[in-house]
Amino acid sequence: MPEGPSIVILREAAAKFRGKTVRRALGNSSLDLTRMEGRRVLALRSWGKHFLIQFSGFSLRVHMLMFGSYRIDERKPSPPRVSLQFDNGELNIYASSLKYIEGPLEDTYDWRGDVLSPDWDPRLARRRLKQQPDTLICDALLDQALFAGVGNIIKNEVLFRTRVHPESTVGSIPPRTLGKVIADARTYSEAFLAWKKAGTLRQHWQVHTKRTCPCCGGPLSKTYPGRSKRRTFFCPNCQVKY
Repeated sequence: MPEGPSIVILREAAAKFRGKTVRRALGNSSLDLTRMEGRRVLALRSWGKHFLIQFSGFSLRVHMLMFGSYRIDERKPSPPRVSLQFDNGELNIYASSLKYIEGPLEDTYDWRGDVLSPDWDPRLARRRLKQQPDTLICDALLDQALFAGVGNIIKNEVLFRTRVHPESTVGSIPPRTLGKVIADARTYSEAFLAWKKAGTLRQHWQVHTKRTCPCCGGPLSKTYPGRSKRRTFFCPNCQVKY
């Protein structure tokens, strides 16, 4: 599943279509894609894992789910979920969920919850975490209402960097340590974005898909904990279970 930084890269790559008019909209989505034809793109935005194409009065929300992808000015052999064609090129989205959002995006999205937004508010994240003390931290980090844009890779790496066991409950984590987890959700997401742009992301993984702890040299564990049941890599020696 593309994580928040990957959606930021898509937003930046598609920037040339801002202010341009959709000449043709087609694809295998069940949405009425022709609604966008003749409409000018006012803005290209992102919130967590959502890519947003804003028009006057409504927006198209793209969620890439597990296997979504895109191409700009080129096509894949498989049919696109949506293809938006402009005078200066085309944007093709594949294997994704599409939805129209009516009205201002601010009525739907709280930008303070997006870890890569200039409006990201770590204090808000802490207040929301305090309301669910029994939640496992591995689930909390994947909760898009708390950390929009954080995905499984970021979750695994942040918990290792802060030395927190993924099955720790939120309420049991010491306040200072919880603050480090919240801060690193932002810091690591920014680093993820830079590494992905440079094509070096995998080189910086310390535990995700790894077998040996880079700190103590012991074996890493791979489990599927919590509600999310997402693949989790961690060191049982270096990460404290609170």
